[in-house]
Amino acid sequence: MPMSEDNPPPTQALGASVTEIPVVQEPESGQKLLQFLQRRLNLPQAMLHRWVRTGQVRINGSRCKPFSRVQTGDTVRLPPFAMKMAAQCDSASPTPASKGQSKDDAPEDGPPLPPLVGKSGYLWAFDKPAGLPVHPGTGHEDSLTTRLSCHFAGASFMPTPVHRLDRGTSGIILVAASYAALDETQRALRANAMHKEYVAWVAGRWPHTQTCLVRHFLRKEAVDGFERVRPVKADAPDAKEALCLVRALSIADRASLVQVRLLTGRTHQIRVQLSSLGHPVLGDTKYGQTRAGVALYLHSLRVILPEGPSFTCLPSWSGPRALTALPESIPYSLPASPPPSCPDGAFPLGEDAATISLLH
Repeated sequence: MPMSEDNPPPTQALGASVTEIPVVQEPESGQKLLQFLQRRLNLPQAMLHRWVRTGQVRINGSRCKPFSRVQTGDTVRLPPFAMKMAAQCDSASPTPASKGQSKDDAPEDGPPLPPLVGKSGYLWAFDKPAGLPVHPGTGHEDSLTTRLSCHFAGASFMPTPVHRLDRGTSGIILVAASYAALDETQRALRANAMHKEYVAWVAGRWPHTQTCLVRHFLRKEAVDGFERVRPVKADAPDAKEALCLVRALSIADRASLVQVRLLTGRTHQIRVQLSSLGHPVLGDTKYGQTRAGVALYLHSLRVILPEGPSFTCLPSWSGPRALTALPESIPYSLPASPPPSCPDGAFPLGEDAATISLLH
């Protein structure tokens, strides 16, 4: 992943000069021209598309297309009225960083960023606390995205979360501070090449002492106006296969601590799969039996990129639920022959050899 090691840390604003002929900065390199213009000007896409098509926008003095890629050091000529229109648009629709504060004092006066636990060039890893959503939504304006917007209001490329974590889930979340880092990391995510592990306290005695492959088919459904994910048959419409590895770390009658390695990335996958096995995550009000207001005991423990950096952090759980030592990663490789194919459920893999085929 081509990333500079001297980029500013996520405690400093990434300034970008506002001129009629902006110069493409390193964090912006690789974007399509239309994306670059939208991030810089925040104007309607149809208007920007028309400017490019009619030759009012040029790259290094040459005509271009909306989907031409911009590179570090390119000069992008804009119409003479573009910056004025962008300023008027910003003043008419204030961003979270400009509501009641200036861009300069946003980092001091705005809500703090979560703790930074690792950094590799333009890729940052934060320890997201439980209760903080990644994106704003109905009933909550505060989010990781809005905090990033406040702290980096002048950035040439706004630092962007690479993936999602549920609001109640704590732990590692990756943020890209350049387009190249965002694009490459999301490609790894879509290809299931990103290694993601979680820890969770689940209700009841976990029945397996060996590492298990857990397999279900899931489908999103609307229930009373809210999105809910349900297990369905493999041949059901819109069914998607969900796979993960589960290893017990501590087993007791009332609650067990398990480590989960995702092999697919489905919405609410861990919560739905564990609940379907009769062991919902403690504190899960959506897929368990927990009353509202109880903390969700699900934590993003480890993220490893292919041939890239590794980021880890322990949960802040206290008392008997505390996890004080980092467990080893769950091993995984492909065997010569797959285990018996079953519709869904948990399948012990024998000893510590977590070798499976994805059963597709």
